[in-house]
Amino acid sequence: MKNKIAVMLAISLTISCKSTSQVAGSPIDKKATKETVALYKNLFKAKEKGYMFGHQDALAYGVEWKYEEGRSDIKDVTGDYPAVYGWDLGGIENKAEKQIDGIPFDKQTDFVRQVYDRGGVNTFSWHSDNPLSGKNAWDNPEGTVASILPGGAHHEKFKGWMDNAAQYLLTLKGSDGKLVPVLYRPFHEFTGNWFWWCKNTTTPEQFKALWKFTVEYFESKGVHNLIYVYNTSDSNVQTEADFMEYYPGDEWVDIVSFDIYQGGSGEKQVKFVNDTKRLVAIIDKVAKDHNKLAAIAETGYEAVPDSKWWTGTLTEAIGDKKISYVLLWRNHGWNEGMTPPRMHYYAPYKGQQSADDFVKFYNKGNTLFQKEVTKLKLYK
Repeated sequence: MKNKIAVMLAISLTISCKSTSQVAGSPIDKKATKETVALYKNLFKAKEKGYMFGHQDALAYGVEWKYEEGRSDIKDVTGDYPAVYGWDLGGIENKAEKQIDGIPFDKQTDFVRQVYDRGGVNTFSWHSDNPLSGKNAWDNPEGTVASILPGGAHHEKFKGWMDNAAQYLLTLKGSDGKLVPVLYRPFHEFTGNWFWWCKNTTTPEQFKALWKFTVEYFESKGVHNLIYVYNTSDSNVQTEADFMEYYPGDEWVDIVSFDIYQGGSGEKQVKFVNDTKRLVAIIDKVAKDHNKLAAIAETGYEAVPDSKWWTGTLTEAIGDKKISYVLLWRNHGWNEGMTPPRMHYYAPYKGQQSADDFVKFYNKGNTLFQKEVTKLKLYK
């Protein structure tokens, strides 16, 4: 009963605070910075030309290299950078020196600046520790979300974590001194069952209340450089109704997206293509109906053992729908921490068996990389 009261209080506090009207093509934050507004509007224009290619941690490291100035595996293969660059806030809750992937936060800040300066797009997720148990993001006992909503036992603790994140987000500035706009993807992959915010331990009402609290709290701290990305996994999403079950409302979301990975060849490849096609059709319809952008926020095939995966499988799976971007997960390289230990990467590097096909993918008329988006002047 206590949790239910906390949820209802949170909902009543947030619903009344934000206008339900939203101008199409404008971000939900009415006080968004000039550059954030420009980025959001220009992303609508960019998708008419094609979809942007993204890569997680692209500038920090790749297969068999780390922290080499100006390098990325994508650039090694194509001579060009990605258009979208993924980063993470994980660790900021505890004021850690390094984020969850081991990148020092000060280095990450510099990478974000480089991306903005060259006209690329930065996106962040947050693999936050569990505020209830104190363990990592993958520890998911029931009741965590309820405990951090207004009235919950750990609400003040969570606010402190949000303060740390807000302080960091406000340090992200370009060489022009302006705040860098960020595509922020909170509580990602919530339709799965692996994170503490996932639907197996969280009701739709709790999730919506947490989402709304997050938006309003960041705004109250002066964070007006975020574009908010609603993100499911492929798990438990068969229909539009499944996708929208936890949707907090048009006045709270800027981009709709999903994450999906290919788990193998043969039938698993067929499943990946069919599932991706279905989900792309869903987000395309939702985006059109609700005046939002749509994206595949994470995808990939570990070690890319298919030499034609880019122009074959991935291209077929996306089809002709006008999504904003597709982001591949990180190129860690050899990973002793995995079971079994193995090469862990999702984008090609120079000499990798799918590299030649990736160059063909790069040269397609509807794939956008850094050089194309630089010309679009997304922040003007």
